[in-house]
Amino acid sequence: MSFELKIKQFIEKEQLLQQDDHLLIAVSGGVDSMALLHYFVKTKVQWGIEVEAVHVDHMLRGAISAQDREFVQQYCDKQGITLHATAIPIPEIIAVENGNSQLICRRERYRYFEEILQKTNATKLVTAHHADDQLESVLMALTKNATVNGMQGIRPQRIFNEKSLIRPFLTVTKSEIREYLQKQGQNFREDASNGKDAYMRNRFRHHVVPLLEAENPRVAEQVGHFTKHLQEDDAFLMTLAQDVYSKIVKKNNENMHTLEIKEIQLIPLALQRRLVLILLNYLYKDSNTIQSYALLTSLLKLCDTTAGNAEIHLPEGFIAVRRYGKLTIQKKESRSLDSFTNEKLIASANKWTTLENGVRLYIAELPKLESELLTDTAQLFYFDASKLTLPLFVRTRKEGDRMLLKGMEQPKRLSRLFIDEKIPLNERNSWPLLVSQTDEVVAVIGMRMGVYFSTTARPNDDTVLIVD
Repeated sequence: MSFELKIKQFIEKEQLLQQDDHLLIAVSGGVDSMALLHYFVKTKVQWGIEVEAVHVDHMLRGAISAQDREFVQQYCDKQGITLHATAIPIPEIIAVENGNSQLICRRERYRYFEEILQKTNATKLVTAHHADDQLESVLMALTKNATVNGMQGIRPQRIFNEKSLIRPFLTVTKSEIREYLQKQGQNFREDASNGKDAYMRNRFRHHVVPLLEAENPRVAEQVGHFTKHLQEDDAFLMTLAQDVYSKIVKKNNENMHTLEIKEIQLIPLALQRRLVLILLNYLYKDSNTIQSYALLTSLLKLCDTTAGNAEIHLPEGFIAVRRYGKLTIQKKESRSLDSFTNEKLIASANKWTTLENGVRLYIAELPKLESELLTDTAQLFYFDASKLTLPLFVRTRKEGDRMLLKGMEQPKRLSRLFIDEKIPLNERNSWPLLVSQTDEVVAVIGMRMGVYFSTTARPNDDTVLIVD
């Protein structure tokens, strides 16, 4: 099968192009991207598409990288193709940020691609990722984190800035690309950094991949089949997981998600993993964070049991907390439950009050109690409103706080109660307390209820507190 026919069939199978598409092709000047640009220049009439190119000079190789830009410009001028090009001072950015040079290059490069997509109103960004890149990506994912998401490698297309990023060359190897460009009589630029072992991808390319190809010259093709099947299987399971997610995960606000641990324990582990991945996709944009095996494992471990309380700190200021049999993931903010010491949260009748740990309170008169309020996880505590005048308030503990418990003659110090209940020291100052209008502690929410409350309705009880 000819190179061009192979690409054509792949594009049609993956539905990468539509009539009248406006392509923005990322071109570095290397063999892969020059072959990509040349292919679409040659076949644009056949596909019924418009083609433009985009180039970024990272300014890492001085005059040489500037010559790469000039080389691409000359090709585009000869072919009548518009080239959008810029130079980004990556060395200066690295000096300021002291970060990973490859990640910074990619970030800045794609930021420019995004800018030109909007400026030209192009419909799709096109990159020259190929089958060898796919093989290397799977090997690196296996080495670094080995999540199901990471092992799926590079996808033929994905959403990029509300448009599409497509990779038509994923079905061909680098040697096929080089052979094609040579047959077309076209030149390209070699990046000397590709020969160095400073980068992880290069080390796999130079040392690991040749060993695999010695065992099976078609290993890149085999990995391509593997990732395709994995993507198809995962797409089906993700559809199931998304359905479960919509049913059991509650979004309290933009930065808080909660779920009942018992509910996630009822679903198969394969769906549990994907449910967590869906959640991470909502929280983060960085694919490395989303695909972190350690992060995925830590969150799943929190859901192993409903017993006790635990928390883990997540990237970008998020925190995952297991409490009351519920998992809450939220953004840590400067304002916390500690602020209720001076600013009490009002818990009034006939409305839900959501605490910052995800727990919700509802106070209802017994004759007006509606069945819709009673979820499977709701706890009901009955009381006499004449003894506990509404509204009630929520705050965190203060020095000297005590609470009268059923069967006791004297109020118990909360400091002692937290010790008896084995509440971690770092959680005690932020634990929500329910207090009366006289600032008397009447309940330690989710742990112990005071003498005013009963789990069964007594003759004089006319009001119920719902904790969910």
